[in-house]
Amino acid sequence: MSHSVVHEANNCEKRPTPEEFFKRQPEPGFIKSIDEYHEMYKKSIEDPEEFWAPLAKDLISWDKPFEQVTSGDLKTGNVGWFLNGELNACYNCVDRWAFSTPDKPAIICENDDEAQSHVLTYKELLYEVCKVSQILDDWGVKKGDTVAIYMPMNSQAIIAMLAVARIGAIHSVIFAGFSSGSIKDRVNNASCKALITCDEGKRGGKTINIKKLCDDALDNCPTVEKVLVYKRTGNPEIFMKEGRDYFWDEEAKNFSGYIPPVSVNSEDPLFLLYTSGSTGTPKGVVHTTAGYLLGAAMTTKYIFDIHAQDILFTAGDVGWITGHTYALYGPLSLGVTSVVFEGTPAYPDYGRLWAIVEKHAVTHFYIAPTALRLLRKAGEDQIDKYNLSSLRTLGSVGEPISPDIWEWFNERIGKDQCHIADTYWQTESGSHFIAPIAGVIPNKPGSASLPFFGIDTCLIDPVSGKEIEGNDVEGVLAIKSTWPSMARSVWKNHTKYMDTYLNPYPGYYFTGDGAARDNDGYYWIRGRVDDVVNVSGHRLSTAEIEAVLIEFHNVSESAVVGISDDLTGQAIVAYVALKETEGVNIEDLRKTLILQVRKEIGPFAAPKSIIIVPDLPKTRSGKIMRRILRKISSYEADQLGDITTLANPQSVEGIIECFSQQFVAKK
Repeated sequence: MSHSVVHEANNCEKRPTPEEFFKRQPEPGFIKSIDEYHEMYKKSIEDPEEFWAPLAKDLISWDKPFEQVTSGDLKTGNVGWFLNGELNACYNCVDRWAFSTPDKPAIICENDDEAQSHVLTYKELLYEVCKVSQILDDWGVKKGDTVAIYMPMNSQAIIAMLAVARIGAIHSVIFAGFSSGSIKDRVNNASCKALITCDEGKRGGKTINIKKLCDDALDNCPTVEKVLVYKRTGNPEIFMKEGRDYFWDEEAKNFSGYIPPVSVNSEDPLFLLYTSGSTGTPKGVVHTTAGYLLGAAMTTKYIFDIHAQDILFTAGDVGWITGHTYALYGPLSLGVTSVVFEGTPAYPDYGRLWAIVEKHAVTHFYIAPTALRLLRKAGEDQIDKYNLSSLRTLGSVGEPISPDIWEWFNERIGKDQCHIADTYWQTESGSHFIAPIAGVIPNKPGSASLPFFGIDTCLIDPVSGKEIEGNDVEGVLAIKSTWPSMARSVWKNHTKYMDTYLNPYPGYYFTGDGAARDNDGYYWIRGRVDDVVNVSGHRLSTAEIEAVLIEFHNVSESAVVGISDDLTGQAIVAYVALKETEGVNIEDLRKTLILQVRKEIGPFAAPKSIIIVPDLPKTRSGKIMRRILRKISSYEADQLGDITTLANPQSVEGIIECFSQQFVAKK
């Protein structure tokens, strides 16, 4: 969105009005007016101890009360919340509801094949979680050990995560689209003691060799002692290594239905989640137990205005932070029913998501703009087949939602009766940074709106490093103080944590995103200012992809940039210079390099196009000027500015010609 559009969009829209929205609620809203929001927000910033303490006591069940609300600061990076308190995340998400509402659905699992879909009540979930916890406990997995989980998005993935948390261990979920090489890197970095996976996966009617990918990785993972395998398809040909691999169902028969939860300290890690960074090496982001759990519960409750009888359908995977926070820990910490979906929006047809909404009378639906673009492009015949009147709040996640998709989502799915929550946040934030509170904060299509409680947002001038005051301004988005659910570190590398998030602007948390603040104080997210691209909501390091390309024997240099894409939000374009060009079949090479990226990282990281060039534009110090490549890739070669300071300005004309011939031809 251009800056001028921000001016044009300054008028806030209330669709529906607060009166209309709350009329459809089963209970009064938790926050009833924008004045109440501003009052609460002000208190959360000016008096965080008084603001957070009662909320932590109300929303979390403690084994031992905390003694101090917060400590540390962004300058030193020694952040702590709810100090010396003790609790268990699994108890908070399962036991207390299994005791009070045992027959209430906890997880509605919609499998790829609808006929295999099923429901787990809170009582049943407790039973299943305890079984897996006892298996891990019998294997010697203890408090503080790390356990990797490589599973499709189904109920067993949720059970596995909770089972690890129950015994005080740390789960590290690896997205089931990652390659064996990526599994190996993440397992080894986390020194995982065990791995939980399944024989095969089902997605879009296709079978995925989940266990085979794990086997290939585990050949080089010395810390993994045991592997638990869930029989998803029951394929009898699956390889099982004696003494290492055990089937979930067979092991579970050996144990009773209950194991007490293990108390952990508020600041003990709950999970690691690996995310791409601008340096290329995946970072194990560390989230601790109490602060993360409170952030998940708070944002789910207030931003979505979700009540105990509501049903939240988060169409996201637990391999990413969205699935962690809003498919598991957010709804279950509130005793709310969560719908998890194993399949794709297009299988068996483009009406599958709407069929799920109708079937379960879903009240809250949370999805990425990428999927919405796909569904809009596929046509709207499937939408009209289903009754979507149960919906009250529609959420958008993963990337900024464009105004046209916002309007389509509002009109065609929400029927102008739902609140649209365009949520901005990150793996590192744990929960929402900026989002409009349902029924209270008026929307502006395309804007993330106003910050959540405790998120002290500001814009920084990237040149001077100073805060930009006032409205109608643009800069780098930063946070001025700590919040409960913020990541505490990078696993085994606190220096990287400091250098990535806290040292770029001392005293501030650096989001890595540019943003504008309009005349109403609303934030408009502009996208990354570092070398990270966002493809279909997946943050991918350009350096990580470049490192894979450079491994090919005939590649001398590579540079990866992100460009706008109608379907995926951003797409990857890779520029490659070769050592030898004689006798090289460009098309065959392009296919080989794309396959190499798919193999080493995963299919979702594959470049949309690879451009073979004679040379890459560089500064006199040898730094590749990706800004120029980004402009060329976006058909803005006439806006490159001064290139005379390049060490090789003559390279630019050749790159433009290669892009024109190779990218346009591919399209």
